[in-house]
Amino acid sequence: MEIKKVLVIGAGQMGGGIVQVMAQCGIEVIYKSRKMETAQKGIAGVEKSLNKLVEKGKITAEDKAAAMAKISPAADFTAEICNVDLAIEASVENIDIKREVLTTLDKLCPAHTILATNTSSLPITALAAMTSRPEKFIGMHFFNPVPMMKLIELINGLATNDETYADIKALAEKLGKTPVKVADFPGFVGNRVVIPMINEAIFTLAEGVASADDIDTVAKLGFNHPMGPLALSDLIGNDTVLSIMEVLYTGFGDPKYRPAPLLRKMVNAGYLGRKSGKGFFDYPAR
Repeated sequence: MEIKKVLVIGAGQMGGGIVQVMAQCGIEVIYKSRKMETAQKGIAGVEKSLNKLVEKGKITAEDKAAAMAKISPAADFTAEICNVDLAIEASVENIDIKREVLTTLDKLCPAHTILATNTSSLPITALAAMTSRPEKFIGMHFFNPVPMMKLIELINGLATNDETYADIKALAEKLGKTPVKVADFPGFVGNRVVIPMINEAIFTLAEGVASADDIDTVAKLGFNHPMGPLALSDLIGNDTVLSIMEVLYTGFGDPKYRPAPLLRKMVNAGYLGRKSGKGFFDYPAR
């Protein structure tokens, strides 16, 4: 099946990035949030991102206009907006919220619609079982920032059929991404590797081994990472990092995945990183 129309649920940075790459590829995409103003704000964010590409000469003004014309906002779940080839759930890493979204999609989407989740750590088989179409359910884990990062982890659930995987793999390649097939384990590959690294960096900070700046400098100059682990946590969102660590800890039952107490304290204080203006570093409003 050729995927021509997509519904993306979740107006955060991941949802916006997914919408942008779909639209730039000429795919009609509906950007759904709980409120119309949030969806419209998300679309404005996509336009701002495209404007930067125009300024850098990476796309033309005509390319930008064509992409923007492919995007439409939505706030309410209706049969009309759910009449798509693919629906991608990109809400927060909370299984109850995802259950609400996925069961609603399952009821309203046509039988041919593939349901996908952008979860970065939750079990695909369990999410698929919330629907009546587990054979047409798949994990489609984009990496942040979506327009720049080439990788997509594709995760089959126990019941995902070959046709669904093939359709999503073809779409990923059409988007200019590199799909990697990953087994359904907590955190998959990317987050199982990088999130514990971030967590360990937070333990290192809490123990006074080095300052936040110096910890990140070690990663950048010693490991040749483009960004230090604490700045990366701020970019991802410290609340999201905590959620993923909790999934790893629960999923494997291994104390090596215990979330750093400082991480939990930061989240409780509202120091979520870039999106709140304060995390391990400060981010003045622009």
